Amino acid sequence: MKLYWNYFIMELKSQMQYKASFLLTMIGQFLTAFTTFFGIQFLFDRIDGVDDFTYGQVLLCFSVIMMSFAIGEMIGGGLAVFPDLLREGSMDRILVRPRSILLQIIMPNMDFSRLGLLAQAAIVLGIAIPASSVVWTWQKVVVFILMILCGSVIFFCLFLLVASISFFTLQSLDFMDIFTYGMRDFGKYPFSVYGESILMFLTFVIPLALIQYYPLLYLLDRQNGILYILSPVLSLFFVIPSVLLYKIGLSNYKSSGS
Repeated sequence: MKLYWNYFIMELKSQMQYKASFLLTMIGQFLTAFTTFFGIQFLFDRIDGVDDFTYGQVLLCFSVIMMSFAIGEMIGGGLAVFPDLLREGSMDRILVRPRSILLQIIMPNMDFSRLGLLAQAAIVLGIAIPASSVVWTWQKVVVFILMILCGSVIFFCLFLLVASISFFTLQSLDFMDIFTYGMRDFGKYPFSVYGESILMFLTFVIPLALIQYYPLLYLLDRQNGILYILSPVLSLFFVIPSVLLYKIGLSNYKSSGS
């Protein structure tokens, strides 16, 4: 672990080497994310609710997804270099090193400018909590923390899935952004607003509803079942197919010969 911690510190120092550039990039992330917030604000200037959810409750959904995405992308966003590693043959060097392949790719490619996005989500959360009408208890605080932590894992797994598909094709995978950045944008509203079929897809295929919609119902005292409380934890089953696809792709890897 000491090696990976050194990787982490070296990458942080590297990105902080040009402090003005790093700060401006982080501020850009911070400000750009507010466009979505203002979109929600303008919408609720004209309506009172969306699918029986109030302004504060929608902001609570938005902040959970944005926090989860910011953490997941900061750690897993570097997996976007996967296709380049495979095409250039750089993957061969990584494979012969006696260390975790994923960590060798993740650690040098972490994007700390995503802290700007995380800060924006924290500010929105500060607005959402008093406006959401949630009666907070310690159990609800635990569930809310699980929503963010488990959501971060799910977004990381989505980045891993997209990277793993690179083992099977040399074509551009930009269209797969719908499952990463697209899901972030979908999550600004409770997933039930998109209809029953989308909600089922986001429950049983890509389980983002398990870290957003269902635990939200518990926080709002609309549901009290144990499945609603544990839904963020249940979403972690998504790790299994994500890692499995990665393992299958890795076992079928053939060097490009570059």
